[in-house]
Amino acid sequence: MHFTHDTEIALQGAAGLVNTSVRRPGDVEELATVDDLDAFVRAWRWSGRRARDRAELAEVRDLRPRLAAFWELDEEGFAAQCNTLLAEAGALPRLVNHDDFGWHLHATPDDAPLATRMAVEAAMAFADVLRAGELRRLRTCEAEDCEDVHVDLSRNRSRRFCSTTCGNRMAAAAYRERQAAGGED
Repeated sequence: MHFTHDTEIALQGAAGLVNTSVRRPGDVEELATVDDLDAFVRAWRWSGRRARDRAELAEVRDLRPRLAAFWELDEEGFAAQCNTLLAEAGALPRLVNHDDFGWHLHATPDDAPLATRMAVEAAMAFADVLRAGELRRLRTCEAEDCEDVHVDLSRNRSRRFCSTTCGNRMAAAAYRERQAAGGED
């Protein structure tokens, strides 16, 4: 399945935002400060107005559990959550062309609050996933000690881990287990 470039970025950005929160013991809050949010916004290349204050940080942090829910919802709940996020923002799609992204959709004004823009971009991307019948591409990492979410954009839907780090850690653990059991490699 091939999604448009902006959909893929929005999906991966939503997963990235969800994963900044404390999801299991030992996790560190990755959006603890306004500077942390600035770094996240730069990394994911968000455009538009920024307040750069604690209120904006709180709004973005409050969005994370709403986006995390998409990885748990059935089709009906998924559609309802998309519709809710779009309605709350009064989303009105328009074509834009900025930076090096080419033509893509924005559904909020550039001066809308950052959390609103993030919610709407995620909802539009999630709507594409639902319309394509590809909810199974939204996954939780299969590493035993990880609960991060990810989007499987592989051709054959084979991505199991949120990162190479988790995949390598699990492969090493499986190798050590085979060695301990007397298996040969």
